Amino acid sequence: MIKTDSDSMVEARLPLPPDALALLAAHGLLRPLLRQILLAEAVADQPLSNEQRQQALVGFAQQRGLDSQEALHRYCQAQLLSPEALSHQVEMPLRLQLHCYERYRPQAEARFLDRKQQLDQVVYSLLRLQSEGLARELFLQLQDGESSFSDLAVRYSEGPERNTGGIVGPVSLSQAHPLLVQRLRTAVAGVPLEPFQIEQWWVVVRLESHKPSSFDEQMALQMSQELFDQWLDARLDQWVQQLQPMLLPVGQVEA
Repeated sequence: MIKTDSDSMVEARLPLPPDALALLAAHGLLRPLLRQILLAEAVADQPLSNEQRQQALVGFAQQRGLDSQEALHRYCQAQLLSPEALSHQVEMPLRLQLHCYERYRPQAEARFLDRKQQLDQVVYSLLRLQSEGLARELFLQLQDGESSFSDLAVRYSEGPERNTGGIVGPVSLSQAHPLLVQRLRTAVAGVPLEPFQIEQWWVVVRLESHKPSSFDEQMALQMSQELFDQWLDARLDQWVQQLQPMLLPVGQVEA
């Protein structure tokens, strides 16, 4: 196979032979590895003070229950981490956070406004049933005040919400099924909705509370991270395309 300039660039950034790359791909590890390499390159120049580095190390050790220098040393040995590799792991989350905030903070509010409705949080009660008839019967009991939602959920609901008395949330609307989101947007808190079907389930839903999202500093950081992830995924797709001629048969690459 004749190597192109892009092949040379890929091998320079990822000095592994095609067989090793193919093995990583076969186990679903190549794309995550490429993503981590791109991420490290993107934030490598993000400056950290000595105090920030020390705070990052303390937080890293606390999260892993490493309560002494000896415990940290044993951890590095078990994970085959050199001092440089340990510093990379310790400092990466902070470098990423600072990079995202400094680079994408000016665009964060515009992204928030585009995504605001998805980011609003709701708490709702849910009954999930396979029988339409039973769903309608339980809805009438709720409507007439004959039974409580929590009691019916524990007795009849066929989803994991039965373990919480039917309560789901608080969750952002982006995590719910589109049909459910549509109903919740127009629901009145405390009023059960007539049963409707989502895939194989008949559901009875009652909105409990709705908390509109707001653009604070935590939200600004989240939106900045999302913008960075968009950029990173685009670069990752380009790199994967460059690798395809090295790892896939000619006909498969052309397809």
